[in-house]
Amino acid sequence: MRRHYRRRMAVHTSRRIRVDDRLGVVPPRGSELRFRTVHGYRRAFRVAGSGPAVVLVHGIGDSSATWEAVLPALARRHLVIAPDLLGHGNSEKPRADYSVAAYANGIRDLLGVLGIGRATLVGHSLGGGVAMQFAYQFPERTERLVLVGTGGAGPDVTPLLRAVSMPGAQALLAALQLPPVRWQAGLMIDALRLLGTDLGRDADDLLRVIDALPDATARAAFIRTLRAVVDWRGQVVTMLDRCYLTRGMPTMLVWGERDAVVPVEHAYTAHRAMPGSRLEIFGDTGHFPFHSDPARFVGLLEEFLSSTEPARWSPEQWRQLLRCPGPAPSGTRPGPVSAT
Repeated sequence: MRRHYRRRMAVHTSRRIRVDDRLGVVPPRGSELRFRTVHGYRRAFRVAGSGPAVVLVHGIGDSSATWEAVLPALARRHLVIAPDLLGHGNSEKPRADYSVAAYANGIRDLLGVLGIGRATLVGHSLGGGVAMQFAYQFPERTERLVLVGTGGAGPDVTPLLRAVSMPGAQALLAALQLPPVRWQAGLMIDALRLLGTDLGRDADDLLRVIDALPDATARAAFIRTLRAVVDWRGQVVTMLDRCYLTRGMPTMLVWGERDAVVPVEHAYTAHRAMPGSRLEIFGDTGHFPFHSDPARFVGLLEEFLSSTEPARWSPEQWRQLLRCPGPAPSGTRPGPVSAT
């Protein structure tokens, strides 16, 4: 039994070393890890390439390193900026506002420091909600939206996140760093993978997120962020009441068909609520389609960027949209759906 335990820990330790490399110790090839102090807090971000700006926004518990499989290819034609949101990755983790709106403000301020006026926002999971919020708060600075397995289109979310949002979650996350508990968690995740469950498809990423919370400060930031968007009943924020404001803004939704974190049904709901949006479903894929098939993801994103014009914005247009919410007018029905 003891020998088996040591063997299991060796496997997960080697996996953790690879994970730590991805979480920011070593920047992805072709990108450069930089830091800027904004409002007194050090913000980390990766930058590569040149051309029209594309901002990649990671999900909860993750970091800019999650984009390492796609960032270098995107940087061939674009200036790519991938921030570590406050409380994540190599950015500072203060006791602060971790709401979606605050994250949108943080991206605006980072872009301001970098001298970037407008950008295409690509957001994954929580990052999709941040990208949508950015487009709502700063439409004049948003050229396009790409939402990947994003939150905010319904209350459903994996029971795992609901549980972590409840009291006592910080102690649970701390326990997961202890070798015996960490080993048991690894066994459970391996079982989910072997059984072919939807959640098991993202097993490696689940372990990576756990390993990204090594101390109390990181765990506290994670829980504050989670509780801003999720409680025991599910997601507590929605983008559906303002989706009509994307009318005239090129928007693409990308989802994994077997996403167990944010169900694919949310993709169809958001697609119907966003006039003219395009929906791409990755078949037999979980919550991280850009990890499962990075080549397809980059190809779709590059085609979307090259085939659409940046959104045009004016105060009068915004005023008219706010005054006339509701169903899309004739001729602005949801765009194409692709599922493979």
